[in-house]
Amino acid sequence: MLRPGQVVALCAFALLCVGVLMVNSADLMVARVDSGRDHSPELTLWGIVESRAATYLALACAALVLGALLPVRVVAERMRRLVTHRNALPFLGLAVLLVIAFCALVYAPGVRDPRNGAHRWIALPGMRDLSMQPSEVAKWALVPLVAMYCTLRSRELPRFFTGLMPAMIGVGAVAGFIVIEDLGTGVLVASVACLVLLAGGAKFLQFAIFGLIGTGGVSAAILTSPYRMNRVKSFLDPYAHPEGIGYHTIQGLIAIYNGGGVGRGLGEGIQKRGYLPEVRTDYIMALVCEEGGIAGAAAVMALIGGLVVAGVVIAKRERDTFLQLWALGITATVALQASMNLLVVTGMAPAKGIALPLVSYGGTGWILTAFSLGLLVSINRTQAEPQEAQEHVPAGLPA
Repeated sequence: MLRPGQVVALCAFALLCVGVLMVNSADLMVARVDSGRDHSPELTLWGIVESRAATYLALACAALVLGALLPVRVVAERMRRLVTHRNALPFLGLAVLLVIAFCALVYAPGVRDPRNGAHRWIALPGMRDLSMQPSEVAKWALVPLVAMYCTLRSRELPRFFTGLMPAMIGVGAVAGFIVIEDLGTGVLVASVACLVLLAGGAKFLQFAIFGLIGTGGVSAAILTSPYRMNRVKSFLDPYAHPEGIGYHTIQGLIAIYNGGGVGRGLGEGIQKRGYLPEVRTDYIMALVCEEGGIAGAAAVMALIGGLVVAGVVIAKRERDTFLQLWALGITATVALQASMNLLVVTGMAPAKGIALPLVSYGGTGWILTAFSLGLLVSINRTQAEPQEAQEHVPAGLPA
């Protein structure tokens, strides 16, 4: 019988392998007439192995193993010694400022790496053609910060002004800064943080006022941005502008429809050949559907579902409040991000530019997600038996 942590590791590795295959398939193009070739490029084992995606796969696997071997309970104990009930608020404030400062590097001369008018990436010094998204680091860093806050101020958390408000101000500051350039990730960060706060003991009704503020902020971010307004319009009626703002949505749906039950076959997709933009990243699931059909899509969703269920089991079994909330935050991040991506690809939500975890191409995303899932494995590896894990369960997570 596999332990939940082993299920997490196996599902993560399988998703990474799917990602490498689909990214390499997405890179195949029709041969030019004057290129000297008499056929289109084909997927080969050697071509996949020497691809950059395979390198990221290796790094992600190393990160997964590193996270799994990390003595997470020793780390948790040292964090509790460093951050106490008395200095929890100053620590949270300082951590929030550092996260925002790191995210602000996307505007710093010398390291900023703008693409298509968006400032989401920074160039890694001394590493040619490599870049990273600071928002990815912020997304995973905020989870243990909020979990630690909930643990140290569990008594104050049900109180609005001394418990919930300081946490929401910090979360809102980070999410708001990210929203400037990346609405989808900002919404994801805020949603996961709110879920952890609720599980940590915050009262649901107290979120009403922050819900209104958050909704107003998201609405303002959309209304003041022409390209975001176009995304909403394309979601409401993509066929009103099939060659313009509705193009992405329509081409994605065509790819899904073309796949049928068993798909066209690996490497045989049509929409990736100049029709469907962002096929390696945002719309990788559309390619999975076209080349793998319903069967391929079901397999990917089953792997994500298995990973999420195993993560929930790990969180429910955990006795340590901090580690339990941390495990919940990691699991919720993967689940919500995958849900947002799938809703966008199927035309059930406006485009947000958010990746499918461990499948959409992205070195930073693969490595950090794999490391975080490795922490889940570490938590489960050092857990007591289920019948013993009945203590210190925070509100919102049944034992």
